[in-house]
Amino acid sequence: MNAGRSGSLRPPSRRTEGTTEPREVPIRGEMIRLGQLLKLAGVTDDGGSTKALLATERVLVNGEPDARRGRQLRSGDTVAVAGHELRVIGPPSA
Repeated sequence: MNAGRSGSLRPPSRRTEGTTEPREVPIRGEMIRLGQLLKLAGVTDDGGSTKALLATERVLVNGEPDARRGRQLRSGDTVAVAGHELRVIGPPSA
């Protein structure tokens, strides 16, 4: 019997009370999709848990609601979901 996948959603990183500084997540290219970012940042473990998280949790991209797994994110974009706050950091300019 499958009791579900505990641990597929990771707890938020520790923050000091009153601090809302997002955790920086570096990416290799110019763009990353929302679902990929959540996996890269360790918020979710796989595509299934990412899809479930986006279906059940409020997601804010740059302060606006958006739960599209394929949403394209670029350097400077911020994502808030399930107690996690992330900021996309793109590659250094050549």
